[in-house]
Amino acid sequence: MTKLVQHKYIKFGLVLALSISLILFTQFIKLVKNPESTPINWMTIAGLLVLWGFAFLGLLISDLMKKTNLKVLADFPVLGWVSIVSLVFCLTSNFFVEAIGAVDFLAITTPVLAFAGISVADHLVDLSKTSWRVAIVAVFVFMGTYTGSALIAQLGLILSGK
Repeated sequence: MTKLVQHKYIKFGLVLALSISLILFTQFIKLVKNPESTPINWMTIAGLLVLWGFAFLGLLISDLMKKTNLKVLADFPVLGWVSIVSLVFCLTSNFFVEAIGAVDFLAITTPVLAFAGISVADHLVDLSKTSWRVAIVAVFVFMGTYTGSALIAQLGLILSGK
């Protein structure tokens, strides 16, 4: 393995370590604001390490598959490989499911959405080159999604008697 390849995998690992530390920080802040939320214990740390491992294996497999001659495997997205790795491991042992269950779901989504926002911010110049009609379509899509979600939530509340 060359130094360049080793450097790339170390960079992957460090970015993932930053991600799980942000998840832990978010879960801690949520616990401070709401002491009855998901506690942080050794199983939470194990769950974060499991998530780190799944993500790293998915990145590694994706990187290796890009070197194959099969276009289907080379073009398969990283998220797909991470999902497959997670599925295989979670089906083989209940420990992985329990460990991941100890990590608060909202603590995971906050850093993920922050990373998504940062990645989209890099492409704002491309977005400005699109037609103004895209903005109108986006507004109607957002309004429709919000209205649909609100109606479904209201229906759920009515059916549950609240």
